[in-house]
Amino acid sequence: MHGMFNSQRNRLGNLNMLMLLLVAVLLIALTVVLHAMGTTYWIRYAVRRYGDHNGNFKPHTALPAVMWTAIVLTLLHVVEVTLWALTYILLPGDQLDTFEKSLYFSVVSFTTLGYGDITLTDSEWRLLSGIEALDGILLVGWSTALLFIVVQRSWKHLGPE
Repeated sequence: MHGMFNSQRNRLGNLNMLMLLLVAVLLIALTVVLHAMGTTYWIRYAVRRYGDHNGNFKPHTALPAVMWTAIVLTLLHVVEVTLWALTYILLPGDQLDTFEKSLYFSVVSFTTLGYGDITLTDSEWRLLSGIEALDGILLVGWSTALLFIVVQRSWKHLGPE
């Protein structure tokens, strides 16, 4: 009899783990697609608005190009963090009971700060915050690389002295 309950509990645990992985994969896919679309649209716009015929940024437009790129990338991250926060609100149970807590927890997880002052109470869903941190590392790294390219293309017109 005891073995039967353990078997049922294991199957239920496997089902919950499968659900967690499904939620995580969907969120990662959604945030990556959002980031890809947002960065692609922004770079195309920025090159048309601030660039020359080679795609480099002209001296008088370099600062706005870098500044607006940083702002757009930050806004993309805010939207991505908000998607994770909405997911935490929708989790079964009393994981995070307000949107403010959920958003704060999501920012701390996404940026890998991990203060630990707020945690998920359901042990089956705790892994989700670690997966959000992996997503955050990926997307922040992507943004860093893109911002570096914009800065690099802003320096092309400086030339040798």
